[in-house]
Amino acid sequence: MRTTHVKRGDEVVVIAGTERGKRGKVIRVLRDKQRVIVEGVKMIKRHTRKSQQHPQGAIVEREGSVHLSNVMLAAKHDGRAAKRSAA
Repeated sequence: MRTTHVKRGDEVVVIAGTERGKRGKVIRVLRDKQRVIVEGVKMIKRHTRKSQQHPQGAIVEREGSVHLSNVMLAAKHDGRAAKRSAA
């Protein structure tokens, strides 16, 4: 399994695509698909079935995934020292 340059909880900046320039915290890393889910980025609408919580059904907005190559650690982007070492 390959390692990734970001992990859950890191602050990242989107450097390519329609969401370019947005920043947020990594919620989840999908290693097998080489994608990350970033808080507040790539919002999608999800239609849900009727349930106890949503008796009428609902359209829920949640984060979609972004490819790993399209995100960069915010610390490197801003030129500050990263919070963890490269070792």
